[in-house]
Amino acid sequence: MKTITIESSFTVYDDIKELPNDVIDLMQEAIEARKNAYAPYSKFQVGAAILLDNGEIVIGSNQENAAYPSGMCAERTAIFYASAKFPKAKFLKMALTAGSLDHETNTPIPPCGACRQAISEYEIKQDSTIEIYFMGVKGKVIKSDSLANLLPLGFDSSHL
Repeated sequence: MKTITIESSFTVYDDIKELPNDVIDLMQEAIEARKNAYAPYSKFQVGAAILLDNGEIVIGSNQENAAYPSGMCAERTAIFYASAKFPKAKFLKMALTAGSLDHETNTPIPPCGACRQAISEYEIKQDSTIEIYFMGVKGKVIKSDSLANLLPLGFDSSHL
């Protein structure tokens, strides 16, 4: 038997104003996208923005449905749209913001497991990392240099 240790490292910014200018712009796009979320059931709005290597920014917001599993998270909405519209483009950076309509959300909120798996697929497909920045409605922003940092020991096509 053997024990392994897996470490993840993140950069924490105290406020959106500390981010690099291009990431501030990307996060502002995510904030605007969050406002367009359709979340009448959970009252939890999420916005995502992806910077592609062709300079395009693609956004997404969560879209709920009374049959909960039928909805779609903001991250996957943006990812699938980006891949459909710009199939050869690489994802460089992703900005995420999430918050409740019922209470103040000040802690950074990372992607859910399903979204981590979807982002992982694109890191593998493009053979390069995607910087991921995530926050609540306000307050600290966390940066992960890659999805693999958020999802160590990920599942991919090599397991099939």
